[in-house]
Amino acid sequence: MVKVMNNTSDSNQNRITTGVEGLDEILKGGLPRDRIYLLEGNPGTGKTTLALQFLLEGLRCGEKCLYVTLSETREELREVAESHGWSLDGITLYDLSLPEGDATVDSQYTLFHPSEVELAETTRAVFSEVERVKPQRVVFDSLSEMRLLARDPLRYRRQILALKQFFAGRQCTVLLLDDHTSETSDRQLESLAHGVIMLDHNSPGYGGPRRRLRVLKLRGVKYRGGYHDLNIETGGIIVYPRLIAADHRPEFTPEKLSSNLPELDQLTGGGIDAGTGTLIMGPAGSGKSTLAAQYAHVAAQQGKSVVIYSFEESPVLLLARTAALGVDLATHVKSGRVMIRQMDPAELSPGEFAYMVCHAVERDGVGVVIIDSLNGYYQAMPEEHFLTSHVREMLAFLNQQGVVTLLVMAQHGLIGSNMTLPVDVSYLADMVILLRYFEAEGEIRQAISVAKKRSGDHERSIREFCVGPVGLQVGRQLREFRAILSGHPEYTGAAEPLLGQSNEAAAD
Repeated sequence: MVKVMNNTSDSNQNRITTGVEGLDEILKGGLPRDRIYLLEGNPGTGKTTLALQFLLEGLRCGEKCLYVTLSETREELREVAESHGWSLDGITLYDLSLPEGDATVDSQYTLFHPSEVELAETTRAVFSEVERVKPQRVVFDSLSEMRLLARDPLRYRRQILALKQFFAGRQCTVLLLDDHTSETSDRQLESLAHGVIMLDHNSPGYGGPRRRLRVLKLRGVKYRGGYHDLNIETGGIIVYPRLIAADHRPEFTPEKLSSNLPELDQLTGGGIDAGTGTLIMGPAGSGKSTLAAQYAHVAAQQGKSVVIYSFEESPVLLLARTAALGVDLATHVKSGRVMIRQMDPAELSPGEFAYMVCHAVERDGVGVVIIDSLNGYYQAMPEEHFLTSHVREMLAFLNQQGVVTLLVMAQHGLIGSNMTLPVDVSYLADMVILLRYFEAEGEIRQAISVAKKRSGDHERSIREFCVGPVGLQVGRQLREFRAILSGHPEYTGAAEPLLGQSNEAAAD
């Protein structure tokens, strides 16, 4: 046991944190120290911001830091820092860019001083500054300028090798920035670096840009691969590690969440089991969101924390609507038991949403998660791929945490066989609650049934479902139906009030 603890300690001592939220989690603790890393990406992906965070973290840890800039001036770097509320005091800025006004004919083919045109001279100037400062962290911005200066690929590679050999044994971690502005791709540079981090961004047809990060390689470290969404906020970059449910396996106590409606609990086999996902689906106006709010209300009464992610309704409208239907969520919102998060469809990425859900469960102790609705979630990111895979991984994570998850999904159409789902996720849910309209003696009524339940038995009948000022009501079993599976449930029984008979039927 002592040996394992010592190995862990040694591993931690050989890592340095990047200062970027989420990135150290992807790197399983940070970057191995005293190595050279390549940070590449097109202009505007956030390389400079990430590099500054890397140096500011070093400054916070008491390390000497050096920023060598060949493309941006000191003033431009300070403007970037000030936009995030940072101060670069304590970081040595070594500016090799062209001074303002020095744009003579002899110097227009390069961004460097005429005396520094030769690549070897520029490299020696950098080495000299490193020897003077003796930093533990260095950022070199950017390699594209050095590539242009070299003009010859062989000469450029030799200078990069010289750079690598110079820093070897100097107890210095180096971040090389490359903006991909050259016409040809240089994979040789990736082979020379100890690790490669790539930043990427694209602009969808609607909404803000989607930024992503991917670790292409990291020698000797088992990192979390694949693409990870990120945002550039005021205050720096936030990376949202890709959710892997297998990394989260806590134990939980099996229990059921009741609806406080005996007929509904009987229909669902005693309630909704912890660690399961329930899909509530039906046409517009059939009571899906109100049913989810009822479960949130009961869970809050039992002392559980609930979070509702609303993609369509504002919190004010949701509270007002549910209050008019006898479901008092406002009291629980004031107490902090229920949290309503309104999602901005134009600015959301799948990774960010998964991060929010994980944060709510692991740090805030949320026991019930409601997503209202999946239609809004899918429509928020129409150009994203593998959204169903994101939902599957998120459900697996929530189930392993013992969370009750309610997914609301509206079907297209109101009645009949033309009712369709925008995307079929019913196979992901452990229980499916189906809401339908039906006609009885010239009136449009609502019906509720449970189509499937993996975690136990359930009632295989249809009951009337009513949403009104007195709240939710679930009636007796309705056996006088036909054409249920065709999507045209038709009631053929007596015209008496159905819900009025529910108590007598239950007593019988």
